[in-house]
Parts: sequence; structure tokens; C-alpha cells
Amino acid sequence: MINTPKKINRRDFLLGCAAGAAGLNFSCMPGKDTGVDTGKKPNIIFILADDLGYGDLGCYGQKEIKTPNIDLLAEEGIRFTDHYAGSTVCAPSRCCLITGFHTGHAYIRGNFEVKPMGQKPLRAGTVTVAKLLKEAGYATALVGKWGLGGPGSAGIPNHQGFDYFFGYLCQRHAHNYYPEFLFRNQEKVPLRGNRVENPRPDGAGQAVEKAQYSHIRIVHYFKNEGRKRLIIRSSSCFYIKSPGMMPYYRRDIKRRR
Repeated sequence: MINTPKKINRRDFLLGCAAGAAGLNFSCMPGKDTGVDTGKKPNIIFILADDLGYGDLGCYGQKEIKTPNIDLLAEEGIRFTDHYAGSTVCAPSRCCLITGFHTGHAYIRGNFEVKPMGQKPLRAGTVTVAKLLKEAGYATALVGKWGLGGPGSAGIPNHQGFDYFFGYLCQRHAHNYYPEFLFRNQEKVPLRGNRVENPRPDGAGQAVEKAQYSHIRIVHYFKNEGRKRLIIRSSSCFYIKSPGMMPYYRRDIKRRR
């Protein structure tokens, strides 16, 4: 007799992936990890690097660039050898990650630009891992680069399951590490001292005056504001997605000769 595998729906698949990615080391409640499954929901921190290749890390054989912190995560956790991005470019890959659809079924299948700012947005009613985790009692936050819907669209993080957002809504904007502004939820936050030459409505361009490095500001705002909101929002567990901009498109780093 052949045993037919049980079918699993996408909601269960997304929740299972989220719980699996969290591992067993992040307990919602303080206390020593005994290795015993107590049935408590895990806290989830998902760090996404932009254009970081398999061979760029020490834990995968890199010898030239030192990555000690990431190597330690691999040593103390799980090192994947067959874990693939959903697509070769930003927006569809992120769509696959947050919805659980592969590109044959995903709504966003390319970097479709929208003017004046943003990319083709996720539709209202899209089932995302953040929405499902909210239903399960999680407080949710996204800090970094989004790229799945510009200002005023149905695709912004706050409409797709995230309680708090701080960072870049538009991928073009994220090419600049010293932008004139970032977004806190749907509000523009100026980064004083930064100036972009010939600025465009989407915020993209080359910085000619650099006072505030966006990565530091994003971490600062989340540490001092977003984290507190999550604590207030939930007495149980949190899901934080941190899609950083590095090492993609290093416009502001001078090439050594």
C-alpha cells in the first residue's frame, strides 16, 4: 500500500515555517532553556540580508571577509545548505517569503515600478505570515526595506500584518544609505543633514551631504520606539522581520584602488 502524503494548506504552511525559523531558543517567557517543549510560542526574529551570496559568509567557506557574528549564529543554530530565494530579484522574492507562494502562483513576479514611489503593491486581503502570527497573538514589526507597496497603497506593511514599520517603503529609495527621509509607518521622518543631489519624488539618488546613516537610524528608532510599542501591544510573543539593505548597491562606499 502506498501512503499518500497529507495535504497541507498555505496558512498552516506559513505558520509552520515561521515557528521552524524561530527555533527553540527564543522563549516568550523568561527562564532557563531546559530543552523541554512546554508548548509556549517562540519569539521570532527574521534577519534578511539583501544580495548576500551563499559564499559570502565564513560559515560557508568564505576566507577573505570576516563574518564572526553570523558564523556564531550558524554554530549555535542551524546552517541551511538547501534554502533558496523565491526569485532572482527583490520584490518577487520578498512576496514569496511573506505569502508562501512560489513565483508560479505569487501575485508579484517582478520589480514592477510604480510612480511616484514604490513597487507593485500586495493586494488587500493577501494572506501573509505577519497576519497569521497576529491572529495567533503575536505583536509584529518590520524594520528595514519593504518594496511591496508604496505610500497610500494596500501593500504597505501596516496593511499586511505589521503593527510597526520603520525604514524604506520603496526599493529605489533604499539604494541610498544616506536618504533625506525614511518612513515610520505611513509618516515621513526627515534625516536632517542628509542631502541628495537632484532629489526625486521617490527619494532615490546620490547623497552629497551625509550626516545620518540610515542603518543606524533604523536601529535607533526601533530600539527607542518600536520595541516599546511591541511590549505594550503584546504580553506574550513577538515577530520581528529585519530586511536590511546591505550589502546591496553600495553607492556610498568608495572603491579602493
